[in-house]
Amino acid sequence: MKQIISITNQKGGVGKSTTAQALGYGYLLKGFKVLLIDLDPQGNLSYSLGSNSEHYSILEVLTKKIKVVEAIQEVEGGINIISSSPSLSGLDIELNQTGKEYKLKEALEPIKDKYDYIIIDTPPSLGILTVNALTVSTWCIIPAQADSYSLQGIGQFYNTVNAVKQYCNNSLIIKGILLTMFDNRTILSRDMQEMINDTAQKVGTKLFKTTIRKNVAIKEAQAYKKNIYAYSPKSNASIDYKAFIEELEEK
Repeated sequence: MKQIISITNQKGGVGKSTTAQALGYGYLLKGFKVLLIDLDPQGNLSYSLGSNSEHYSILEVLTKKIKVVEAIQEVEGGINIISSSPSLSGLDIELNQTGKEYKLKEALEPIKDKYDYIIIDTPPSLGILTVNALTVSTWCIIPAQADSYSLQGIGQFYNTVNAVKQYCNNSLIIKGILLTMFDNRTILSRDMQEMINDTAQKVGTKLFKTTIRKNVAIKEAQAYKKNIYAYSPKSNASIDYKAFIEELEEK
């Protein structure tokens, strides 16, 4: 079954782009056809993959200036990406007509069956870009840190997802919360892990058993514009993200 996966959290700095990239390349290594979409105006995913900033972006697709196939680039490792644009930050104002929540869904219709996985990196907000991503997605994954801010934001995010499910996409599944940059050695991290697990159950989702440990190899790979599996295949990050994909695919 083909899946469209949104990596979403209204809080920044929780590893959304890192997770999107690791998932994409992880599935690519398994032999699947993968498309990454960078919906974040900051463009971290596009930058770390070395995409051509002069090429058409997702902005031109959403504003119907080009067809979606014209925006697809092949980058490092043979993966496909539709890159971001800084001008996406003003799209909330530009997309103000009826049906604005369905722009991405309509745009991806011609190509969605060409890929096994389409993975969408979203901005750190709950605006129209994130709503568009959730409207087209089959799954949603929430990266979070083991801290009080992440715990606080889960309820707010859940309300947004419920609204999207009610009005735009009733088949959307919140697959779970993924703890990133996790340090199991501290009591606080373990306590927060337990509290986030309790909160996840209360809002009808789960905390993944797999955690992504703190690892300098992730930042190094991004700096050298390499995917983590190619840059450091034996690193904790590579091991953890591979384990996460296996957990994600469990029936």
